[in-house]
Amino acid sequence: MKSPVHLNALRAFEASARHQSFAAAAQELHVTPAAVGQLVRTLEDWLGAPLFVRSSSGRVRLQPTATAERALPEIRAGLDRLALGLERLREGSASGVLTVTVSPAFAAKWLLPRIERFQAAWPDTDVRLDTSLKPVDFVAQRIDAGVRYGAGHWPGLAADKLLEEEIYPVCAPGWLQQHPALQHPADLAGEALIHDLSLAGHAGYPSWANWLAHAGASEVPTTRGMQINNAAAVLQAAIDGQGVALARSVMARDDLASGRLLRLFPTIHYASPLAYYIVYRPECATLPRLAAFRDWLLVEAAG
Repeated sequence: MKSPVHLNALRAFEASARHQSFAAAAQELHVTPAAVGQLVRTLEDWLGAPLFVRSSSGRVRLQPTATAERALPEIRAGLDRLALGLERLREGSASGVLTVTVSPAFAAKWLLPRIERFQAAWPDTDVRLDTSLKPVDFVAQRIDAGVRYGAGHWPGLAADKLLEEEIYPVCAPGWLQQHPALQHPADLAGEALIHDLSLAGHAGYPSWANWLAHAGASEVPTTRGMQINNAAAVLQAAIDGQGVALARSVMARDDLASGRLLRLFPTIHYASPLAYYIVYRPECATLPRLAAFRDWLLVEAAG
């Protein structure tokens, strides 16, 4: 059977096609752009045909040919299966790395204060956290599992609900002492509101306007106030006495328990239409390290 054993060349070709750039592919593969270009040329020489239309100008300088575009889905699937096969071979190993993607705020406010218990139960598993708000490619970046906030639907990923949450205003105890007249949501008019923009573009993400309308105080203006694109920093601003933050219960739980924050208007309940989910590729569901981490997360969330 005559077929190329150029696995590195196939990886270089797939990454270059996905990024439309040798430089970006090189960064992902931890080699130089010249090495990626050479691997692709080796594959082209073996095939006797070009795989890319190369341009010296313009935004896109590397465009896969029509033939390459048709082949890419099968090549990606094959590389994916190879990676999974290698992982299967490593299942019997007593050690290994579990790569988990989470938002920076979820890592800081929920996962990191608890992760020691997982490491105590699974001392031979090293957890590598990838903290980012941007969507990641689980195959290309070798992600084992993640925790995502949303409606529970992500193409190509299985999703198990981890945590539901409530939305409510919070402030520092010292701030509340300086504003004793705050008795009703309508009293927030004129106060410093802190806005969480970390998922502002997400459909269904609750805002101050949503909560105030639910609380019967839609006349309170919400166009002013500090705006922060990190949920943990939003809570820190409230702890520092910068104003009233609209908090997510999962993020604020430990700060409320410690007394760093106080919940305002506790009789008003507003459930978020979104939730936290454990996500992973369905074909990896039975991998021991992933299954152990998923089960541990569910136990922690229920505790």
